[in-house]
Amino acid sequence: MTEPQLPRIRGRAPRVLSLVYNDASNDSRVLKTAASLQQAGAQVQILGSARDLAGHPAGVVQVRGLRVRRVPDLIVPLVFPRLTRLWRRLAGKDPVTGQRAAADDGATAGARSVTGPGAQVGERAPAAPSAAARAKVFAADAWMRLYQTCRLGFWWKGAVGEGRRLRPDVVHANDANALVPALLIAAGRRTRIVYDSHELWRRRNTRQDKWLAPAAEAVIERIGIRRAGGVITVSPSIADWLQHTYRLTEKPSLVRNIPAATVVPDPARGRLRELTGLRREDKIIAYTGGVTTGRGLEETVDAVAHLPRDVHLVLLGPTDATYTAGLLHRADAAGVGDRVHLAGVVPYPEVPQALADADVAVVFVRPICLSYTYSLPNKLFESIHAGLPIVAADLPDTAEIVRRYGIGEVFAPERPDELAASITHILTGAQGYRAASRRAAAELTWEHEAGVLVDLYRRALEELR
Repeated sequence: MTEPQLPRIRGRAPRVLSLVYNDASNDSRVLKTAASLQQAGAQVQILGSARDLAGHPAGVVQVRGLRVRRVPDLIVPLVFPRLTRLWRRLAGKDPVTGQRAAADDGATAGARSVTGPGAQVGERAPAAPSAAARAKVFAADAWMRLYQTCRLGFWWKGAVGEGRRLRPDVVHANDANALVPALLIAAGRRTRIVYDSHELWRRRNTRQDKWLAPAAEAVIERIGIRRAGGVITVSPSIADWLQHTYRLTEKPSLVRNIPAATVVPDPARGRLRELTGLRREDKIIAYTGGVTTGRGLEETVDAVAHLPRDVHLVLLGPTDATYTAGLLHRADAAGVGDRVHLAGVVPYPEVPQALADADVAVVFVRPICLSYTYSLPNKLFESIHAGLPIVAADLPDTAEIVRRYGIGEVFAPERPDELAASITHILTGAQGYRAASRRAAAELTWEHEAGVLVDLYRRALEELR
């Protein structure tokens, strides 16, 4: 497929600056968007943030053939060592190493409940934290909020300086936290802004006890979206919300985060059994993505307890040690600890191949915020490209894809028993769903989405010629 070409600006390739507040090394949407614009004739640079402690320092690197410049990060232990030691003491950590002390001093007492699912009978609830302990928690929390705000501002400053120097024709703001530098880079110039809303930013999964940050974000997004020469987003429901909330005359363009077109892998070459040591005759429920809260993993573990002994849950993706320990404890308490497996991480382009030997994929984002309710998760499209039947939570945009293509079953997100019943139904007739998934994979490709993206850019750039 030949990509449509973008118009040239005064005889040269249009310059596009993609702003993203991460190191850009594994952000599949940012990388695919930049690659598609580059193939369409643009000169693209991604401007991200260094993450020194994760091995991504400031400077210029090549990521999948794309130029990525990372501006310096605000690393408090290096810039403000005394403040760092103070905060660590308040948080109950060793002031030098940052490791939490083996014996908790009570600052975090009561943070975890032992009365919920998976708690052991006879466990005693922790004592209420003292006033001093609560004060420490408050101080540590206030310091962390301040630090994260300063860290974002530090990136904004570096991004604006670098962006003004590069003089781009278009600034591509990936999410609302990139809108402030985008607006400042474009100020006083003919530079166009494209706003790429990766999620419903003002209704994402954040703490509900904050008011100042959400108010500021609402103002920033309102100003940015009205200044933008084009708006794109990832699901129909988010597009509708943005148009209605900001009274946009034109609905944001839908550019879903779908893998590039490829041959659906042979199930015999999948890797989940290799990564977990499971037998060929075992049945695998596959989950891919971050092993963390809000992904319905607790309910999925509960559902495994309703399924035959040869049915296993395999989790493919990065893990959080604390969360994962709690999830595995829950599995042990439910009697399925030997049937829940961590498969680790594989590079993003290899995810469909790794998933291919599963029997069914679970796509479960718990609707704890409107952004999650309206999401179209990457894992849905990765599982389709693996040729798998899908069991998905009944959320509007996800369910619409599952039903339209006939690739699986939908269940009520609050019903683990319904999830188990849906999995059982698919396991008894998986071949029909597999065939439907393979057909859907041929239609649901990044190349189709890129056509919408490039068309939007063409319209925005025509105004600069």
